[in-house]
Amino acid sequence: MKRILLFLGTNLAILLVLSAFIQIFGLDQWLADKGVGNTTGLFVLATVFGMGGSFISLAISKWMAKRMMGVRIIENPSNAAEQWLVQTVQRQARAAGIGMPEVGVFESPVMNAFATGMSRNDALVAVSTGLLQNMDRDGVEAVLAHEVSHIANGDMVTMGLLQGVLNTFVIFFAHIVARMLMRDERGGGLAYFGVVIALEIVFGLLASIIVAAFSRYREYRADAGGAHLASRRKMISALESLQKTYGQSDMPKEMAAFGISGTLGQGLKKLFASHPPLEQRIAALKQG
Repeated sequence: MKRILLFLGTNLAILLVLSAFIQIFGLDQWLADKGVGNTTGLFVLATVFGMGGSFISLAISKWMAKRMMGVRIIENPSNAAEQWLVQTVQRQARAAGIGMPEVGVFESPVMNAFATGMSRNDALVAVSTGLLQNMDRDGVEAVLAHEVSHIANGDMVTMGLLQGVLNTFVIFFAHIVARMLMRDERGGGLAYFGVVIALEIVFGLLASIIVAAFSRYREYRADAGGAHLASRRKMISALESLQKTYGQSDMPKEMAAFGISGTLGQGLKKLFASHPPLEQRIAALKQG
């Protein structure tokens, strides 16, 4: 709740500062001459659509993850392995000070795992069959600790709200620039909306660089949290095991940022990578 109030407060503060800036420097008249119109009203609408979409995505994140990944929730463990899995997450969640997440397994030959959910006390941790089959228990324990740390850090909420704030500004500035370029349209017409869509794509790409940078940062934090909950040795060992198949992922694009193993990027694509290279994550843990 604190994070939600913080980001809503941030959006409101930005709106007030932006409005004051426009008034003080007389930009309201200049923008009006350019055909922009009511910037405050536009920003409010952009916030509704930008933040609204993000909140909806966050609210249904668990539901979507279960269906997109075919996650089987372990409600009543049917064997010793499932019993160990649930007990390990339960112990780590207690140590991290969060509510017990749902625990599930999804079919995939790739060693991977993810966490998602609306809040620290309403989350999901899921592991692939490939992870359970190809990694020893120490490694799986570390991977689970990494995912529990994501939940404890509030990373899913922060990521969603960051995306919402950026979406707000993408929509806002796309309309501002479009109105300046097409004064005769005054915010209407097919040509105008075509320009808006093109600008939203361009600004959206720039915004995704910011989101990806935060995503890479949160992986380092989750690794450190995993080392604390499991052990540094186990966390390093788990990441070293993941190096064997790193760069492989059969997770949908919408879910890729939530997995412990991400896809590799070359050149400019590194700016859009959701995960840092594993060798850098391992080096960070070793430096401690």
